Amino acid sequence: MIEGNIRSSEGSVDIKGRVFGDVTAEMITVQLSGSVDGAMSATKIAVEGSHTGSLKCDDLKLASTSQVQADVVAKVMATESGAKVKGKIDITGRQ
Repeated sequence: MIEGNIRSSEGSVDIKGRVFGDVTAEMITVQLSGSVDGAMSATKIAVEGSHTGSLKCDDLKLASTSQVQADVVAKVMATESGAKVKGKIDITGRQ
């Protein structure tokens, strides 16, 4: 478990455990065993586990196992059947 913010100016962050705090990186992957309670911001985000908070990215992928309770702002979003999403969703499209 991590309590605090995670920031990576380059590269990706893979989350396999529990994070209480904000995560910022080029790419974020929340693995099936992972969860984030806080804001996530990245160019690409993939969620297989759970996320509570807010989410901002260009490209969002939610796996069938994902559970998301967040306000979402993304340019593009792909959601597999079975994914659970609750919150405000704003898909802006590629520009």
